[in-house]
Parts: sequence; C-alpha cells; structure tokens
Amino acid sequence: MLVDQARIYIKAGDGGSGVLSFRREKYVPKGGPDGGDGGNGGHVYFKVDASLNTLLKFRYNQHFKAEAGNHGQGARKTGKSGADIYIPVPPGTIIRDAVSKEVLADLTEESQTYLAASGGRGGRGNVHFATATNRAPRRFEPGRPGEARDITLELKLLADVGLVGFPNAGKSTLLARVSNARPKIADYPFTTLEPHLGIVSAGEYRSFIMADLPGLIEGASEGKGLGHRFLKHIERTKIILILVDSMESEPGKVIEALEIELGQFNPEMLKRPRLTALSKSDLITSEKEGIYPFDCVFSSVTGKGVDTLIYKLWSVLEEIKDDS
Repeated sequence: MLVDQARIYIKAGDGGSGVLSFRREKYVPKGGPDGGDGGNGGHVYFKVDASLNTLLKFRYNQHFKAEAGNHGQGARKTGKSGADIYIPVPPGTIIRDAVSKEVLADLTEESQTYLAASGGRGGRGNVHFATATNRAPRRFEPGRPGEARDITLELKLLADVGLVGFPNAGKSTLLARVSNARPKIADYPFTTLEPHLGIVSAGEYRSFIMADLPGLIEGASEGKGLGHRFLKHIERTKIILILVDSMESEPGKVIEALEIELGQFNPEMLKRPRLTALSKSDLITSEKEGIYPFDCVFSSVTGKGVDTLIYKLWSVLEEIKDDS
C-alpha cells in the first residue's frame, strides 16, 4: 500500500544539566568546585533508505524522540551525550515544516541525510564559574531543551518512465508484462488507485524503473478524480509515456487532453521527453494503426511490439544520460 503523505512530531534530546559539586577528600577539606558538565542531547536526522517506497509506517508511528543527555557528575565528570536517531524515509521524500510549510529538505539520493532537529547543549558545571574572588561558586547551568517541531512528509516517486493515460488505457497490464510488479488489473476504470513501481529489464545489465500511475481524467490538474494526489509523482520521471487505448475513436484528442492536464499542473513537464504508444493492438485492424503517428504500437496480451517499446524507452534514457 502506497502512503505518500504523513505528518509527524519530532523532538531532539534535551541537554543534561551541569552539576553543583565540590571536591571532598580526606586530606583536602576545602577542595574547589568539581561539578561536571551535562551531556548534549541527541539529534534527529532523516536518512534515505532505498529499500523503502512508501510512508506507510508513519501512519502508525508519529512521534520520534532522541535521547536526552545525562547530567554532569562530581570529579569533573561530563554526562553522557544522548544518542542520535535516524528516521529512514524512501527516496523522493520532501520534508516540510508543518506550520510554515517551508521545504526543509528534498531527499533523493541513497543514504542522504538531513538534520531536522538539533539536540540541546549540556549545561556547564560549577567548575566553570570559579574566579579569583569566588573560589566556591554555587552556580551551574541547566541543560538546554532540544528542538521540537511538527513535520510533514511528502513522497514523490522516483522513476525513469511514468505511464500516463486515461482509465483503462492498459498501463497496469503493461507494467505487469514487463516487470515483476503486480498491480491490480481489471476491465473497468480506476482499477489502479495508487502508483506502482516496477523494474524493467532492457537487456543484460540494463534496466530502468517504470511507474504505473492511476488514470487521469479531464480536470485532473484542478484536482478532479485522483488529480493532484498522483500528478505530483510524474514530476520526477525522466520520460513520460502516454498510452492510448486502441478502442479510442480519436486518439489525437486523447493525447492532446492528457498533455493539457500535464501542462496545467506543471508546465515544466511538457519540456521533458514524451513518447506516445497505442495499447491493446491485438484488438484492432492494421488499418487503424495509422490514424495517429504513435512512437510504438503494442499488445501487452500477445507481447507484440513490447520489446520495441522497451528498446525505444531505453534509447531515450541513454540520450538523456549523454546530455547531462
């Protein structure tokens, strides 16, 4: 189950307090101050874990707190610092301040980390406050509190190819055909209610990630249907593959309508490479293939044209790599 939004509370550890202490030994009746410092509180980090592809766990665990620092001790002993915590998130996670809505970090790379809340500094013990005129200071500092904040997490999937089309265009069937992904497939609209990722093999030592996104409808860029909730996932794809059902009577208008929705949601999406493909070719006559200049015509059922489609997608990905 893909969960792509979450709100959580994080709290860094408080610093330990410094201590009020004086040296007391048998033959040193008036020893000086020896109060140690408190330990620092632990920090809260977010860290990318490439094995994750959902924010589901944050539905059940919404509070994260780092360890507090220990208080100082006599004999100038500093308290132990609190342990940091690392919160694993999937690649493509955007971290925002829940109150100001400010984007704090956009985590896309494996093992990338972001310090989201700093631990409090430990307070100083009374040993630091001795002076020539005050040899027995009774002053010490409490530890400072760790940062606390409400955070919103937003996941935008990272994929090389994003499948775009109206409901029932054959996106899920294609993904199931070319990868190990198993999206729900049925002969009715809106079968796909959440994005799915699959790894597509393009030959020996060659592969790319394909994302099957829920079908769009006209007005999706305004939030209709599944609208904004899933259009955002296309923003990170390198290539947009527009699928058109072979049963559509005017495929050109279908493509135009889909491109309008993409452009209205984010004009930058129309600047990236796009391929068009006619799906379900097993249901049409050869004459109908020429009604629109598609980049590829294929059938996920028979497999005809699928290898050609994969090769074209891989070729475009290689061109993008060479240009970057």
